[in-house]
Amino acid sequence: MSGKKTFYNLLAKPNKTPIDLEIEKAKGSYIYTKNQKILDFVSGVSACPLGHNNKKINQAVFKQIKKHSHVMVYGEFIQKKQVELAEKILKNFPKKLNNIYLVNSGTEAIEAAIKLAKKATNRYEIISCKKSYHGSTNGSLSIWGGEKNKNPFRPLIPGCKTIKFNNINSITKITDKTAAIIVEPIQSSTGFTTPKKNYLKLLRKRCNETKTLLIFDEIQSCYGRTGEMFGFQKYKVTPDVLCVAKGFGCGYPLGGLISSRILMNKLNFKPELGHITTFGGNPVSCAASIAGYKEIKKKSFLKDIIKKGELIKQKLKHELIRQVKGEGLMIGLELYDEKTAKTIIKSCLKKNLLLFYFLSNSKCIRITPPLNITKFELEQGCEIILNELNKLTKK
Repeated sequence: MSGKKTFYNLLAKPNKTPIDLEIEKAKGSYIYTKNQKILDFVSGVSACPLGHNNKKINQAVFKQIKKHSHVMVYGEFIQKKQVELAEKILKNFPKKLNNIYLVNSGTEAIEAAIKLAKKATNRYEIISCKKSYHGSTNGSLSIWGGEKNKNPFRPLIPGCKTIKFNNINSITKITDKTAAIIVEPIQSSTGFTTPKKNYLKLLRKRCNETKTLLIFDEIQSCYGRTGEMFGFQKYKVTPDVLCVAKGFGCGYPLGGLISSRILMNKLNFKPELGHITTFGGNPVSCAASIAGYKEIKKKSFLKDIIKKGELIKQKLKHELIRQVKGEGLMIGLELYDEKTAKTIIKSCLKKNLLLFYFLSNSKCIRITPPLNITKFELEQGCEIILNELNKLTKK
């Protein structure tokens, strides 16, 4: 049975029309099939911030594997790479973010954050934003900002409400009954919608007034994607709880829940084991994360991310492009209709450029290349997009 037949017959899939490329290898900014060398403008949906087969990450991973991989459920043994990663991440954080719980993924970090908010506040109302996406497990699904995806799985957890992202008036829906509001500093599923001036600061102020926990979902914006290591640093608003994943693992499965030691300790008594995970903080994943952090953290590297984002915005100007959204290398290319967006994604793949879609904005095309992509590669990718747009205007 061929690889493609096996894929369709034996592997469950999240949708009916997967891209179904048969991957041979990947290196740098490229993914290789038997017949194509494809420029990757997606980087695993931001999960591979330094591209594929990165030498420094590979060295760190191989070195750790020679010592040990998984040895015990998270939090029982002192494992050097977990400790080292925590030190590096938290060293430059505000004091209220001085403790990290390492997990497997973004959705697990969100699940743990919901539990922490309920335990810490003795409230159960959780607010999220319309059109947001925070994962697909039961708790994460409960705060998904779209009804279509939630309805088939009801009943979900009670007390979940939504407000409009960037809508100042809706902030008043946060009350002294609200345990937490979970928000992305840059809303990802809508095509990387950035916060309006003072929106996040006003959220912070309202949470202080109502003693509500402000939780930032930085699963897509962490590890340099915006031109800062973390999005909250860019907008100078400190949450009570920070959830990270995707790029945090630098190509390996890793997530994190970050808060104060006082808050985090509420998960280890009454009852004990308030949150537990087997493979969370896997030492091999931690080794990859540390290697990536060292590279991305460099000031010159972060400045280049901002320049690369500006280059994309300068290049991608066309009558079929409505707007180019986002920050750094977190770019949403919004067209005027869904059909054109789908056509461009498909036609660019035939021209060896990988693009992707957004969950809550069908007119928008995702551009999240590796952070270390070269200027030449960016220009090459933009030219492919513009050429395919030109073909549509000539029809």
